[in-house]
Amino acid sequence: MGRLRCAAIVCCLLFAGCATEPRHDPRSTTGPADEETVLITYHVAPGKEQELREVLSGIWKVYRRERLVFAEPHVILEAQDDAGHKRIVEVFTWVSRSAPDNAPDSVKRLWNRMQACCEQRDGRPGIDGGEVSLIIPRATGR
Repeated sequence: MGRLRCAAIVCCLLFAGCATEPRHDPRSTTGPADEETVLITYHVAPGKEQELREVLSGIWKVYRRERLVFAEPHVILEAQDDAGHKRIVEVFTWVSRSAPDNAPDSVKRLWNRMQACCEQRDGRPGIDGGEVSLIIPRATGR
């Protein structure tokens, strides 16, 4: 079974586990319609894999402390293309579409570190991504 297919299966299993509880944080002042799930691809520069992993771990703690994201879903996958280039893919949900625009300076500094770990590749920016839709069954009682 190919690496990407294995990653997709793991991703689906993790998402399925997340579907059993409401994702909406009752402490949030925004409603579920305002949340934004994103898929981000990090085209990792050679030799920067470990540093990027550390930054991703640290920034997740900051995101949670600042209540910018929901705890679930949160999935980080790593893959390698045919040329041996590493990429890391992350899926998570902002509590609102405005959360990244209003991120504190502590988050912006970590974003700069993340950018320094990535490189443009195949005409794509070092960090690339956007909004996606979860297709897992949504929990009731949101």
